[in-house]
Amino acid sequence: MKTIGFIGGLTWLSSMDYYRLLNQLVNEKLGGVHSCKMLMYSVEFGEIKRLTFDNDWDGLAAVMCNAAQTLERAGADCIMIGANTMHHIAGRVQNAVAVPLIHIATVTTNEIVKQQLSKVALLGTKYTMLFDFYKNKLAEQHIETIIPGTDDIEYINDAIYNEMGKGVFLPERKQRFIEIIQSLQQQGAQGVVLGCTEIPILIKQEDVSVPVFDTTLIHVKAAVEFALK
Repeated sequence: MKTIGFIGGLTWLSSMDYYRLLNQLVNEKLGGVHSCKMLMYSVEFGEIKRLTFDNDWDGLAAVMCNAAQTLERAGADCIMIGANTMHHIAGRVQNAVAVPLIHIATVTTNEIVKQQLSKVALLGTKYTMLFDFYKNKLAEQHIETIIPGTDDIEYINDAIYNEMGKGVFLPERKQRFIEIIQSLQQQGAQGVVLGCTEIPILIKQEDVSVPVFDTTLIHVKAAVEFALK
């Protein structure tokens, strides 16, 4: 089994889900008491949030590259960044290490292709929704991406950073997220990408009528497949 190098703390809540799912999936495949071989570098999210809000992507790249290099030196065979937003600088992180980085947008796009969808909604932080790293991966496969309007982008972003990141998942937020998804469905979305690793804690497949792409789970499945090759 290969060793997964995981950059966590983005936030620690979603990192708990990553850790649980990585071990569950390895155990499902191997049985017995088998578990995942992994190394975790947990960053301090207060610093990450500050750098993100300052649009200091050079600073963020320095933190992520250092974490990836530390994991590689410790014996990691691949790198996972446990957050969608930080994949804006995934290319810079990949260039900093020799081992492969498992890109969350690439593996999510692959799952959408399998379902033969041509238009999907993307939810996440405002950075994930407004930057092109997801849209470009999807466009390469002739998949159109739609995002909410400006007010809803700010609403979602605020909920992620000021509530979900603190472990607060309110029923009224869940209802509003569902309404936003339904509005995007009316605009032709055939599926919805939960492009923030906290959103799958709030929104489940049973909450909406179109396919939901849980990026945390998709990312984990790709990493486990790599580790067990």
